[in-house]
Amino acid sequence: MALASSTYDGSSGMPTHVAIIMDGNGRWAKARGLPRIEGHRKGVEAVRTATKTCMDLGVEYLTIYAFSAENWKRPLREVDDLMGLLRLYIRRELNELRRNGVQLRFIGDRSRLSNDIMKLLQEAETETAVNRRLIFTVAVNYGGRQEILEAVQGIARDAKDGALEPSDITEAVFERYLQSVDVPDPDLLIRTSGEQRLSNFLLWQSAYTELAFTSTLWPDFTRQCLEDAISDYQKRERRYGGTG
Repeated sequence: MALASSTYDGSSGMPTHVAIIMDGNGRWAKARGLPRIEGHRKGVEAVRTATKTCMDLGVEYLTIYAFSAENWKRPLREVDDLMGLLRLYIRRELNELRRNGVQLRFIGDRSRLSNDIMKLLQEAETETAVNRRLIFTVAVNYGGRQEILEAVQGIARDAKDGALEPSDITEAVFERYLQSVDVPDPDLLIRTSGEQRLSNFLLWQSAYTELAFTSTLWPDFTRQCLEDAISDYQKRERRYGGTG
């Protein structure tokens, strides 16, 4: 398959930023008579594949939805398993990601995470801060509405302190208060497993994002699946409310 390799220029081309809602780990495991944790473990392999594919194709930003603010509602055992996988992923993958020029970033509310996980996230960000080949953002205990609310609170505090006038608040100013600051809006957002909703993921940032939904469960999401989604994206015309 031939994929355009140029950075996205407003027409067709390689997306600068790909975001992924990784869905279907539990269903993948259930279909095989396995515990849900096995689906999550298999899903980690798909994360590795997606990361490498983005680097190979020249995608500059990748953001994945690893754990939503709503995921705390899941059984305690599953939550513990997911947090254990997060620890394991960072410890196992950090050196290779650093060597390959990947910068790791994490967005979401860290206050509910355990102290050792918070320390791991900070260490991973510090050790990869100078890398630029791929900016890889992992959303952990993240919710789009909460991110927007926190941005509004930050603006309100600065306005109260006299550091900001209401007339100064533009979209560009607002975006400086988001956790995704300095990361461009996603060009392409992919959701696996057949569900067709955003589930509170990057709500502000996805206003003009191209959406792609696939019935493929996340553990089965291969390099070819990602290439197919990008190929379909390259056939689209992005008008941002204008005419063609």
